[in-house]
Amino acid sequence: MPNTKLRRLVATSVAVVLGATALAACGSSGGSDDDNAADSGPVSLTYWSWTPGMDKVADLWNKGPGKDEQITVTVKKQASGDTLVTKILTAHKAKKAPDLVQAEYQALPTLVSNDALADIADEVDGVKDKFAEGVWQQTTLGSDAVYAIPQDSGPMMFYYREDLFKQYELEVPKTWEEFAETARALKKKSPETDLTTFSANDSGQFAGLAQQAGAKWWTTEGEQWKVGIDDAATQKVADFWGGLVKEGAIDNQPMYTPAWNKALNTGKQIAWVSAVWAPGTLTTAAPDTEGKWAMAPLPQWSAGENVTGSWGGSSTAVTTDSKNKSAAAKFASWLNTDPAALTALAKEGGIYPAATTAQTSDAFAEPPAFFSNQPDFYTQASEIAKTTAPSAWGPNVNVAYTTFKDAFGKAAKDKSDFGAALTKMQDDTVADMKKQGFEVAE
Repeated sequence: MPNTKLRRLVATSVAVVLGATALAACGSSGGSDDDNAADSGPVSLTYWSWTPGMDKVADLWNKGPGKDEQITVTVKKQASGDTLVTKILTAHKAKKAPDLVQAEYQALPTLVSNDALADIADEVDGVKDKFAEGVWQQTTLGSDAVYAIPQDSGPMMFYYREDLFKQYELEVPKTWEEFAETARALKKKSPETDLTTFSANDSGQFAGLAQQAGAKWWTTEGEQWKVGIDDAATQKVADFWGGLVKEGAIDNQPMYTPAWNKALNTGKQIAWVSAVWAPGTLTTAAPDTEGKWAMAPLPQWSAGENVTGSWGGSSTAVTTDSKNKSAAAKFASWLNTDPAALTALAKEGGIYPAATTAQTSDAFAEPPAFFSNQPDFYTQASEIAKTTAPSAWGPNVNVAYTTFKDAFGKAAKDKSDFGAALTKMQDDTVADMKKQGFEVAE
C-alpha cells in the first residue's frame, strides 16, 4: 500500500480524542523546512521517550557520532501509551511536535493518520535486514513507506513452573491441543490448581495470540479499510480459550491482581502465556519462586509449525514537524542498530532490543536473575523472536482494546460465549471507524 494511499484512507479523521489541555512549546527544532538542514550547520533535536536511562544513551550519541555529525539530541521523559499519543497529536496540531518520538507499534497507524509521522524510507535504506520480518513490517504498515525504526520487541513465550510440572508429571505442551490436555490433566491430579488463567485486562496478550494464529485485524481493500477482528484465525483463538474457561480447565481471573500474584507465588497457578519481559513481572508477583520457572516456545496450532506472536514493543519515529528529518533519521537508525547504543539500551533501559544481532550480544550473555536455572534463556528467546508473525494495526486500536476488556471480561467472568464477545469487538470497531468518517469495506 503506497504511502499516499494510507494517508488518503485516514486523512478525513482519526479515532483518538485529544486531551483538553493545550501544550506549551514542545521542543521542536527550528530552522528551515529543508530535510537536509543538518548539512549546513549544527542541529539540535528533541526526543520524547519513556524508556528509563534514555538520556544516558543519547549522551553516547552526543559525545560520539553526534559530535562528528554536529547533531545533538535532548531527551524529554514522557508517559507511555495513549497519554503520549494524545500529547504528540496535541503538539502536532500546534505544529510543535518534537523531532523524534517513541511510539508503540499499535499506535503508529493513529499517528500516521494524523500526518504526524514522516516517511523516512529514503534515509534508512539498508536497515531492514537487522530486524525480524514480522517486527519490521509493523513500522511500514504494509507499505513501501517506513514510519519508524523498531526499538524493542515482545516475542511471546510459554512460562511454566518446572518443579511442579515434574511433580504433576506434566509435559511441556508443543501444540495448543496439548496445552488443553495438560490443563485438564492437571485439574484431575490437583483440582485446586490451575495451569493458567484467561485474563481480559491486558488486550495485548489476546492480540498477540491472534497474531500467532494468522489474524490480520486491519487491512486495506482498494480505497477502504477492512476490519477482520472476527476473522477465522481470531475466532479459533477465542473459541479455544472460551472453551477452556467454560469447562473450568483454567481459571478466569484477571492478571496483575493481588489474587493473581498469590496464585503464581504459591503454585496455585503453574504457567503463564507471556512475553520476553515476563521475568521482571514474575520477580515482583512471585518472589518466592525464583529459579523454579522455565521458558519454552509458545504452543503451536499445528505440530511442526514455528511462529510466535508479539505482546508489546515500541519504535523510534521522526515527526513531520521536524525541520531536520534526515538528522533525526540518522539518530533513530543509530539508536536501534549500533552495538554500543543497543548495549546501553539494554543496560540503562532494561529493554529487549528489536535488532536481532543485539539479542545475542554480551548484554544478554547471562539469563535474567529470576531464571538463573535456565542459562540459555536469551539464546532461546532470540530464536523465538525470529519467528514473530506479522501484525496488522489500524487507526482505532484503542476502541478495539476497550471493547475487548469489557466484552471478554464479562464473558470470562460469566463463562459465556467468547464468540459473541468477539463479534461485539468487531462491531464496535467498525461502527467507530464509520462514525469517524473512515470508509470500511463490508
